[in-house]
Amino acid sequence: VRHLAETRRPAIVLSASGMCTSGRIVNYLKAMLPDPVHQLVFVGYQAPGTTGAILQRATPGKGDVMIEGVPVVLKCGIETLRGYSGHADQEGLVRFVKGMLRKPEEIRLVHGSKRARASLRQSLKECNLKVI
Repeated sequence: VRHLAETRRPAIVLSASGMCTSGRIVNYLKAMLPDPVHQLVFVGYQAPGTTGAILQRATPGKGDVMIEGVPVVLKCGIETLRGYSGHADQEGLVRFVKGMLRKPEEIRLVHGSKRARASLRQSLKECNLKVI
């Protein structure tokens, strides 16, 4: 991180740290966001209220963003590539479960918005699955 921040060399940093709220990506954000030479590119969805979602809506050069309770100047560019996801959509998830040779005794939905979980829960229940 320090090397990239100090040299300003071109680099691509790939991160799967959930919504930019923790992990190594936080160190990169703190070091890179203040420099307009850098570009932050989101590929896919960032849940409301997370650092990632806040950054997606932020305007470079128009104030700071809070990262781990510390204000960080935002000067880098920010882009979001829509239409990509590391997760299957509802239809894909239902198809995955239907294709299992041995169905799970229960499925616990713990990720996603309340509305999305309710919709997926209903679709899975229609497949005669116990959904919590």
